[in-house]
Amino acid sequence: MANKEVKNNNPERGWGQMLSQFFDDRITVDNRALNGRSSKSFIDEGHWKKVLDSLKGGDYVFIQFGHNDSKPDSARHTDPRTTYRANLIRFIKETNAKGAHPVLFTSIVRRKFDSDGKLADTHGDYLLVVRELAREMNVPMIDLEQKTRKVVEKLGPEESKKLYMWLEPGVYEKFPKGSQDDTHLNVNGATQVAQLAVEGIKELKLEITQYLKNNQINKM
Repeated sequence: MANKEVKNNNPERGWGQMLSQFFDDRITVDNRALNGRSSKSFIDEGHWKKVLDSLKGGDYVFIQFGHNDSKPDSARHTDPRTTYRANLIRFIKETNAKGAHPVLFTSIVRRKFDSDGKLADTHGDYLLVVRELAREMNVPMIDLEQKTRKVVEKLGPEESKKLYMWLEPGVYEKFPKGSQDDTHLNVNGATQVAQLAVEGIKELKLEITQYLKNNQINKM
């Protein structure tokens, strides 16, 4: 979801970085997501406070963590049923207290196929907690895990590489040795995931649907 550098022809993008193209000029997408952060490190490093301090009534806050919460290092790791859940509840409650609107997102799938051509679940309870909290706290939720799973499985093991950072050596200055990255997205992949997020916004009938560009309102 995080913004990636665009200089030196860098092909990597976060889906949040691609979201603004789907809205008209009445909406400002301020993407505060950062590479490598978990719900814990985002709070501990002061990034959540900056988000909170900038919020105005009526703003929407898209909340997506999980990829890095499962990392073993103490700076990022959270337990899905305790600390991760508590962090999400904090994000929701503090957003609501500002008169803004929280929207939960599950993590997108990693491109990890099993021998039967099905995607393995690499997020486990981190996904379940998001879905449970959405129900318990009556918070809108867009299940990007399910949406991206359908797309990636339909493409299959080879074609799905075109969404992720699978790069040939010598093509990109930043990746002289190439890349075989099944987690991070290229421009094409990030754009498609952003479009899936827009699909979810429309399905939920969020108020910001009215600010989608006309060609996006009628798409999908």
